[in-house]
Amino acid sequence: MIGNNNLVVKETLIENKPFSKGLIFLLALAAGVSVANLYYNQPLLGNIADEFHIDARRAGLLSTLTQLGYASGVFLFVPLGDIKDKRSIILILICFVTLSLLGVALVHNLILLYILFFCVGLTTGIPQIIVPFAAQLAPPKNRGKVIGTVVSAALIGILLARTVSGYVGYWFGWRYMFVIASVAMAFLGTILYFKLPANPPTVNLHYGDLMKSLRTIYNKYPSVKTSVITGGSMFGAFSIFWTSLTFLLESPIYDMNSNQIGLFGLIGAIGAVGARVFGSLNDKMNSRKIISMAAIICALSFLVLYPGKYSMITFIIAGVVILDFGMQGTLVSTQAIIYSLNDGERSRINTIFVVSNFIGGAIGSAFGSLAWSYFGWSGVCLLGFFFVLIALIANIKGERNENLKY
Repeated sequence: MIGNNNLVVKETLIENKPFSKGLIFLLALAAGVSVANLYYNQPLLGNIADEFHIDARRAGLLSTLTQLGYASGVFLFVPLGDIKDKRSIILILICFVTLSLLGVALVHNLILLYILFFCVGLTTGIPQIIVPFAAQLAPPKNRGKVIGTVVSAALIGILLARTVSGYVGYWFGWRYMFVIASVAMAFLGTILYFKLPANPPTVNLHYGDLMKSLRTIYNKYPSVKTSVITGGSMFGAFSIFWTSLTFLLESPIYDMNSNQIGLFGLIGAIGAVGARVFGSLNDKMNSRKIISMAAIICALSFLVLYPGKYSMITFIIAGVVILDFGMQGTLVSTQAIIYSLNDGERSRINTIFVVSNFIGGAIGSAFGSLAWSYFGWSGVCLLGFFFVLIALIANIKGERNENLKY
């Protein structure tokens, strides 16, 4: 054991970890189904706006609050993965998100709807407990591949959430989507209750000290500081695009319904293969260089997306695939870096990274709605490109400062 006055880190032996392909598949499935809760509302913003008689900016706030709730939940609950059994945390969060989703389906007051979407985000931190859980189970030589598998499932969940919700919203109404989501989470919780192994904590620390240690961890690792900027900026760009895409496709330029809009999530899922590709690359190459390459791919995607304002749907389709492929590269590569730092601090490191991501995502959603309202699709693409550029510059600078090879 390694200890001081307040902290005891328990050493864990890789050979004692219950690593199996079946368990990784279950964790990947749970990550994908859980994270989908954050994105069901995006293709339905127009439907919700029509029912509550609100404009695009106020409708976009639903997406912003969901992501802010998620960032808050990750900050408050995910660090517990270092001091409590991860299995118990996952099951408790599933109970609360199930109730929050059901509340969204039933409420008829706009203020309560805002609050409940925030609660959905607040209690959907499950994937961010699952990813470090999977990384902890995996042998170091396979860690990049395992992370890639789970992250790929999560991104597929994000993208297919839009497809499913668009279809359900068009044929049955947006409220039915959240009833279905609530039932799905209850079913997932039942499976995990019986199949998920216990995961004893690696650290003996009080919650208050645990939260205080986040600042220490942030200051200790240069790679974490860099990842905060790159992750937040990249996810901001991602949210700028997906929040604004609904408004573009519903506009007279394309005049699509929620069912048709949801199909773009299915198209984006093609790019999700990038997670496994980049995951394997991270076991062989310098992860910072991979992040730079992936960021350049994302920047190019916004150039491809730009002609979409001229009713050129082919450019939108191509841009969706390219953007999601590049996003996979930045996410998987960044996680490969930060998860290699310290097993006993992995949940807290992940907390810092994910909170910064979703603060960036919330900012991106808000700015994306504003860019669409005032500058149209041109403003959206320019803003997305600018966010990616920030990430690229930060990553290049971070690589020089760290002077480390991963």
